[in-house]
Amino acid sequence: MTEVLLRADRINKRFGAVVALNDVSLELMAGEVTGLVGDNGAGKSTLVKMFSGVLRPDNGTIRFDGENVDFASPAAARGRGIETVYQDLALVGSMAVWANVYLGRELLTGPAFLNVLDKRRMISNARDMLERFVARVPPVDEPVESLSGGQRQIVAIARAGAWGSKLIIMDEPTAALGVAETRAVEEVIHGLRDRGLTVLVISHNLDQVFRITDRIWVLRRGEVIGSRETGNTRPEEIVAMITGAVPADRLG
Repeated sequence: MTEVLLRADRINKRFGAVVALNDVSLELMAGEVTGLVGDNGAGKSTLVKMFSGVLRPDNGTIRFDGENVDFASPAAARGRGIETVYQDLALVGSMAVWANVYLGRELLTGPAFLNVLDKRRMISNARDMLERFVARVPPVDEPVESLSGGQRQIVAIARAGAWGSKLIIMDEPTAALGVAETRAVEEVIHGLRDRGLTVLVISHNLDQVFRITDRIWVLRRGEVIGSRETGNTRPEEIVAMITGAVPADRLG
């Protein structure tokens, strides 16, 4: 039986008079790709910021990998094996691919007081790390700004996969990409799942959500409307849940 990797229980968050999340409870199953959908303002980004340590809930609990957690920072979440790929990718365009893979985690060589970067080992390791998830690895010594949008997204996702040992969170992973690049990114996401990682994807693209996910959770106006196994629902049902076209007492 699939285990629960992350459980949010009755999470609440307010920003002044605005209620961003109201008693939100959901589960992410280990080894699955889960979609999180809802209209703009539904609370999706606020919720994943709780999981990634950017925000803290006003009340409620988050249980991750069998323990209650309260991440004080993104670094604390990363330390537990949670990596996040945001829409801006957090890549430095002027730096090489290998340098972006090791950004904030640089390897040093020689006496500690000299702080000499071990470039050779990072280049070799970065190539090996990306090859675990990417069939066609971009040149690791090329600056990121020379890559296509799809290649940049793949580098960001593969970097998260290389460092995130348990959960990868992605915010609109294929926004503004062409058809071929979107398919390549989706292959990387499938590769993460095949290696046993858990993936949470925020997306407005329902066609994509149905292609890549195992389960879908729906938020509306800061509340959880429900969840469905992807193989046992249809886009029309998910749209109805997002828009409120189906009364809550008929959702099950």
